Amino acid sequence: MSATLISDIKTTFKDKFNAEPLLIFSPGRINIIGEHTDYNDGFVFPAAIDKGIAAAIQKSDNAVCVAHAVNMDETIEFSLDALKPSKEGSWENYVLGVVAELQNRNKTVGNFNIAFVGDIPSGAGMSSSAALENSVVYGLNELFDLGLTKEEMIFISQKAEHNYVGVNCGIMDQYASMFGIEDHALLLDCRSIEAKPYKIDFENHELMLINTNVKHSLSDSAYNDRRSACENISSLLNVKALRDATKADLETIKDQVSPENYQKALYVIEENERAENASKAMEAGDINLLGELIYSSHNGLSKQYKVSCEELDFLVDQAKESNYVTGARMMGGGFGGCTINLIEKGKAAAFETKVSKAYKEKFNKDCSVYSVKLSDGTKVVN
Repeated sequence: MSATLISDIKTTFKDKFNAEPLLIFSPGRINIIGEHTDYNDGFVFPAAIDKGIAAAIQKSDNAVCVAHAVNMDETIEFSLDALKPSKEGSWENYVLGVVAELQNRNKTVGNFNIAFVGDIPSGAGMSSSAALENSVVYGLNELFDLGLTKEEMIFISQKAEHNYVGVNCGIMDQYASMFGIEDHALLLDCRSIEAKPYKIDFENHELMLINTNVKHSLSDSAYNDRRSACENISSLLNVKALRDATKADLETIKDQVSPENYQKALYVIEENERAENASKAMEAGDINLLGELIYSSHNGLSKQYKVSCEELDFLVDQAKESNYVTGARMMGGGFGGCTINLIEKGKAAAFETKVSKAYKEKFNKDCSVYSVKLSDGTKVVN
């Protein structure tokens, strides 16, 4: 968590609203393995990171609420008794959606001012959206004594995304951002919403993120299409979700589904297994097995689930060609964003130089490289 980010948002809020704010930090997240399994009631392996959203919030005596997005340099006003979604793709839907979902639960929110700033690269697949939703619901819960548990708050954030943003997301992003534990990843069962923390000590390895700087929009039909395909196959199999299906089950309906949708369902079943096997590999300290599972995850995302893109595949191929990246894959919804790389300590600078040059030559654009630390979840900061 950046102290500068917190200090800046406090100053901005005081200058704009002439009041002392409540300060919230809500982190973004990475996901080591288990992609597109969350909305199939499956297993995921996320961790909160030290990049995120810093929000300053306080009650207001005015007749309207005001929200200010520092990164966009945009301000909106809205009335609590006339909430409706803004145009698709607007940042304000994350704020408005949370307030609307609180009202749907008969929670009384008064007028408020909020300003927020983030250091999560936009479109990087590190879930700036969940971090923003969580910062809003957490702040409002504190300000207005709404008495919500953290678990209730993440479902409000999720519903905001479904109903106001138009992305039928699972619960992983909101969970990881809210419940993160410093230096730990969380093996989350997306059905029971229970997680087992794993202390991350890769010993001689570290995590590196490489951003393709290709922008993706999850509200594009592709994400919702895949969710719908998974749900259709679950109903054909007469199971609640693909988490309950085996490869043998899938074989029984192979002639009833398109080859493309068969592969998508097969990917989800296999990825679920990989997430569970990854936890065993971590417990055993078997970095090589973990790396193999991560590479295998990318292969499935690219060839079976078809949510990768040329730039992501190129970065993973570069990782495979090096002798010191043990595992790499695309991370997030897909069609852009980051790869996550498990790399030998001390080799990051050399790999960054090599891959940056190759990427620039191939695509005539720059990739961006980040190292991240695993952090605590959403909280009030002083």
